[in-house]
This record gives sequence, C-alpha cells and structure tokens, in this order.
Amino acid sequence: MLWNWNTVNTCFIARSWQITSTGMFAGSCIGVLLLTMSLEFLRRTVKEYDRFLVRKHALAAAASAVANDTKGGVPSSCHTGAFRPTFLEQAVRAFLHMVQFAVAYFVMLLAMYYNGYFIICIFIGAYLGAFVFHWEPIGGNNAVGQTSATREPTVCCA
Repeated sequence: MLWNWNTVNTCFIARSWQITSTGMFAGSCIGVLLLTMSLEFLRRTVKEYDRFLVRKHALAAAASAVANDTKGGVPSSCHTGAFRPTFLEQAVRAFLHMVQFAVAYFVMLLAMYYNGYFIICIFIGAYLGAFVFHWEPIGGNNAVGQTSATREPTVCCA
C-alpha cells in the first residue's frame, strides 16, 4: 500500500465497495467521517454508562448505610466506594467495549488504504466527534468531575 489521492476506480474493504463515480467517493468520505464520529459517540456512551453505574451504586450504598445506621450495623464510614458490577452490568460494559473495538478496527482498516482523502475524513470525524460528544465539565475538586482526557494525557487506554 502506498499513499494515494485516488478517487474513482478504487476499492475499499471489499469488492462490493468499489468507487465508480465522484459522487460515490464523496458519499464514502461522508460515511468515513460519520463512522469516526460514531466511534467518539461510543467512547462517550461507555463513559456515561460507567458514571451511571457509579451513581447507582452510590445511591444503593447510601440507602444501605442509612438502614445499617438505624439498626446499629456497619457504620457508613466503612464503605470504600469501589464495587464490582453485576453480571448483566458487566455484560453490557463488555458489549459496548466490543462495539467500540470493532468500529475502531474498521476505521483503522480504512486508514490502512493510505488514501489521503479518507485519512483527512478520519481526522475531521475525530475532531467533530470529540467536539460534539466530549463536551462536558472537566476538572473540579474531585475525581468524579474529571474526564479520561484529564487523567490520561494520551487518551489511549480510557
């Protein structure tokens, strides 16, 4: 594979994805852009689902602490905040990870064609996806307000 700027009479991923016109190529570029944006959407979805699980656990722990305090049980100060998701919650987390991994792999395969237009569309899609789906409060005094970008400078393992 060599760097190229080919538009018409090129194939991507499969024989059925052969570009036969400039309109088809433009549509493919828009599709690549949207696919990359969907990857950023999935990343945000995973983060929001984890936040949902943390909130759900915190509410359950608070209710349990109130019940234990009124019955003379374990003091609420003994709760660490860490928890293990249920089987179904972990299954949902694993499914979201799998879909995110599949979309990222597909974007990588498209980049490996070294088509300049597709790579530019991937970059634009990553920018637009981050702009739209990662627009959230950052920082604050506690770790809950921080995002993966503030915890991990490379954002490679979030």
